[in-house]
Amino acid sequence: MNIHEYQAKAILKEFGLPVSRGKAIFSPDEAEAAAKELGGPLWVVKSQIHAGGRGKGRFKEAAAGEKGGVRLAKSVDEVKEFARQMLGNTLVTVQTGEAGKQVNRLYIEDGSDIETEFYLSMLVDRATSRIAFVVSTEGGMDIEQVAHDTPEKILTFSVDPATGVMPFHGLKVAKALGLKGPLAKEAQDLVTKLYAAFVAKDMSMLEINPLIVTKDGHLRCLDAKVSFDSNALYRHPEVMELRDLTEEDEKEIEASKYDLAYIALDGTIGCMVNGAGLAMATLDIIKLYGEEPANFLDVGGGASEEKVTAAFKIITADPNVKGILVNIFGGIMKCDVIARGVLAAVKAVGLQVPLVVRLEGTNVEEGKTIIRESGLNVIPADDLDDAAQKIVNAVRGGK
Repeated sequence: MNIHEYQAKAILKEFGLPVSRGKAIFSPDEAEAAAKELGGPLWVVKSQIHAGGRGKGRFKEAAAGEKGGVRLAKSVDEVKEFARQMLGNTLVTVQTGEAGKQVNRLYIEDGSDIETEFYLSMLVDRATSRIAFVVSTEGGMDIEQVAHDTPEKILTFSVDPATGVMPFHGLKVAKALGLKGPLAKEAQDLVTKLYAAFVAKDMSMLEINPLIVTKDGHLRCLDAKVSFDSNALYRHPEVMELRDLTEEDEKEIEASKYDLAYIALDGTIGCMVNGAGLAMATLDIIKLYGEEPANFLDVGGGASEEKVTAAFKIITADPNVKGILVNIFGGIMKCDVIARGVLAAVKAVGLQVPLVVRLEGTNVEEGKTIIRESGLNVIPADDLDDAAQKIVNAVRGGK
């Protein structure tokens, strides 16, 4: 689960980390009040969307002005005018794609006198099963670009969970960033508190870009991006309250209600599969035969008929779907349950596109019989390769 910058900074502040003063607002009048409360003389007006590249982004609407999604204001009137231009308009960045995201809230923040910009992030390193730090002197830039152009400018190290973060970790960061004296001590304190926040809140990613040194010689988290481990959210109702549903795909929201693992993609072939590995193989083979999957959807091993019905409805709700592939290898998941779920969903929403069904495993004959005797225009498949070729051929009009 992702949250907005201002929410991330509020969490960092809880753990004693240095962040600028700021206020989230939802209207131009609130922007004016926030600017007066902060006092100026310099304010930063930041669009709050779940995407990076806001500063270099562009608004679709001419009324939003020529500048990007992060703007420097030198007066209260300018803060209010920027808020009027940005709120309700669509911001396009390198991460949103051309569709962009509508800006529904802004963050008005004190301006900062910046001496130097750095990059610092934390994530879960799957290779070591540890929390890893990624540090670079190239702050304010896309870390992917830095890794491609100048990989020697990136330091990565992991923390042993048996010991937790230690003083030498902070010294590593300070050395990598060229910080000495009081700033080196601040770096140690920063690393300790970031690690504490990451563990306590079950984060999966924490990015500070940029981490700055102010002209008066102190470290400050100028931006913050945080993601949480969705599997741990039951432990954090206070984090769940931060969820912004307007930033999420409606189909993914609906899927979460039924505990379905669903991710919307850009293709035309809807997929309903059980098991993440088989789902990934299904997406791969669709691409192998020249088409694109419309989603990743794992109904899980213990799916009920209701859950399967919900999954099918979510797939058919996508207007880009031109065909559907149901690929089930039944172990715990029984083929007859899948078959009844598909039938129930088809009766509820109708079937307007080709449907290929491949069933194998527990109760497979019962499942095939249910499908065969349903009277539906379903294309049966014997194995994954056969299923992929048939659904690709069907969406191409049988050519």
